[in-house]
Amino acid sequence: MTGGRTGVVLAAGFGSRLREEDPGRLKPLTEVAGRPLMLRTLDTLAAAGCDRAVIVVGFQGARVEAAIASAYDGPLALSFVENPHYDLANGVSVLAARPAVGDDPFVLTMADHVFSEAFARIAAATTPPDSGAALLVDRNIDAVFDLDDATKVRTDGDRIVAIGKALDAYDAIDTGMFVATAGLFDALEAVRRATGDASLSDGVARLCAEDRMRAVDVHGAFWQDVDTPQMLAHAEARLAAGAGG
Repeated sequence: MTGGRTGVVLAAGFGSRLREEDPGRLKPLTEVAGRPLMLRTLDTLAAAGCDRAVIVVGFQGARVEAAIASAYDGPLALSFVENPHYDLANGVSVLAARPAVGDDPFVLTMADHVFSEAFARIAAATTPPDSGAALLVDRNIDAVFDLDDATKVRTDGDRIVAIGKALDAYDAIDTGMFVATAGLFDALEAVRRATGDASLSDGVARLCAEDRMRAVDVHGAFWQDVDTPQMLAHAEARLAAGAGG
């Protein structure tokens, strides 16, 4: 990828587990090693070749939008869209971004992940399959912090054949970053029409069934989901040890 893609950031959820010790904390604004998670995410998208970002807000969305709009001074052009149904699964937030994204490929991630520059460069070089999506995966399973909480992935070569937190047989972990086409929107819309809700994993599973999901190995590049205070502490320790490069 040479640049010009849109980044999509999901920032609509409650962030309940991270807020257990501090109910006033909002996950996208939580600082990791002195920089808010959302600003770190926007830095990653810029390094991944994006020139604009669509941020999907929901829970206390006005507060999140105001804080980010005033604090961000990077190269991305920002726009915000609201998901009023933020009590539903995260695939509904992805669908909320569709009108702002259009039909071009996009980079999708969440506002609660930390990625290294090396990770962003892999995303920049990733091209999704036609009408499908590529998921960046970590095959170094033993190094994953809080494996029980991770979303597992089973692959066949570079094909993703199954995804879910409860998979018994898996050989990779979902890192929370996708390079996708509008086919992901279509898959999520089909799931929501059928069930009334849609998680991102539901959409990925539908693409898997149609052989439209590919796995891209991050080859040890650092990433960390920040869902709990323990994950936050681990991310800060890894960054302090130099994992962000």
